[in-house]
Amino acid sequence: MASNTSESRTTPAAAATPGTAGPGAARTRGLTQIFCASSLYGAATLAAAIDAGLFGPAERRLLVVCNNSASPELHPSIDRMPGFEQLRDRFDDLVSWNETIAPFHPSGWSPRSDDTPLWERHLRLAWGLGDTRVEVAVESIQVNPALAITEIFTGAPLTVYADGLMSYGPTRSKIPPLIGSRVRRLLHLDLVPGLKPLLLTEFGVEPELVPTEAFRRVLDTLTDTAEGIATPSVPPVLILGQYLSALGILTEREEEELHATMVRGAAALGHKHVVFKPHPAAPSEWSKLLEDEAKKAGVELTVLDTPVLAEVLYKRLKPVLVVGCFSTALLTASAFYGIPVARTGTEILLERLAPYQNSNRVPVTIVDALLTPLDDDGSFEPEAHLGELVEAVGFAMQAQIYPNLRPAAERYLSTHLDDRTWRYFKRRRLTALGLPGAIPSQLAAIPRNATARRMVRRARKLRRTVLR
Repeated sequence: MASNTSESRTTPAAAATPGTAGPGAARTRGLTQIFCASSLYGAATLAAAIDAGLFGPAERRLLVVCNNSASPELHPSIDRMPGFEQLRDRFDDLVSWNETIAPFHPSGWSPRSDDTPLWERHLRLAWGLGDTRVEVAVESIQVNPALAITEIFTGAPLTVYADGLMSYGPTRSKIPPLIGSRVRRLLHLDLVPGLKPLLLTEFGVEPELVPTEAFRRVLDTLTDTAEGIATPSVPPVLILGQYLSALGILTEREEEELHATMVRGAAALGHKHVVFKPHPAAPSEWSKLLEDEAKKAGVELTVLDTPVLAEVLYKRLKPVLVVGCFSTALLTASAFYGIPVARTGTEILLERLAPYQNSNRVPVTIVDALLTPLDDDGSFEPEAHLGELVEAVGFAMQAQIYPNLRPAAERYLSTHLDDRTWRYFKRRRLTALGLPGAIPSQLAAIPRNATARRMVRRARKLRRTVLR
């Protein structure tokens, strides 16, 4: 096992709000709270939850930083990003998960079941935990590194916190009962007021809101970290890049065209100043292509190369409009800052996402159903039955995990399936689950007919022979 270095502070965590471990605050002796974060947005969510008193007193708070990028050596971890120091004082110590398990990659490594006791003893020694009681807070519990950490600390109570729209969707895969039954709560931001998350409800986990004002106060402390970004005299349109081609959803050329569409759409609305915030891992040549497109559209384009949160830019740039595909930042702009937002590209993503169970499906569905398209002609109306839609999509995605949602899915599909809502479903998927909207039984039987399948095979063989 790799050795690990930790950054320790000689002073206790300094946050003085209820529930924090600041000077004079009550501490629970013998208890260590372990917080795992892989993004600055997630760390800010944790900081807001601590400030709001959602985590009780503890003798020690340890932040475990995970760098899940495909090439961690090429991309800075969150503790090296601008703004992290403003979050750091909520935690007594900081360690790197990447260093702990080196040379393995955080997304691909988990301990063998027989080795988990050994790994727990190792981490208790390496992180100075001793024999103290441990509570663990993680994000994305369905996958590593969160899954690996919860497996190692067997028996520790778990808190799952959500740093995006995926919390509104179903758990993406079946979680072992020995882990799922330890989850006490799901902390999430109120990105879609009134919508209740589906995540982990199969274990009876209740969602708990991180107060919006607490989150905004945390973000306000990060505003001054956006070095070199001045408040423009004319409020610009802010375009958010997501690097969807890295997920295999779009090709690089298609994603370039998607960004170009955003610039052209902003120009068509009469805007002359556009700021593009690319994904940190996106190729630099994309920015050059976008600059060429901006010149054609008569738009003044600024490309940001500073890795800051979009929410920091809302305060600094004061954009008149935020445009994106299905970024969570679209919802924070709308729900938390009251900034007009517009989306584009969701239609092709709903078509391309595969398999149907893809965990991005619910975030794309929510954005498509709620937010105005960039090229709207005034006819768009937000989905009036969003909760029912999300339940129907959630059941279609994970019917085995959420069998209790079948009646809700059947009700929605029976009454609301029309030309607009069909985009959220696949007829083949509805057929496989026996839901309204399925292929009629007399037609569904055709592909299963042995004679038909034999004729298709002969036709394909004949075609290959002719092509030779």
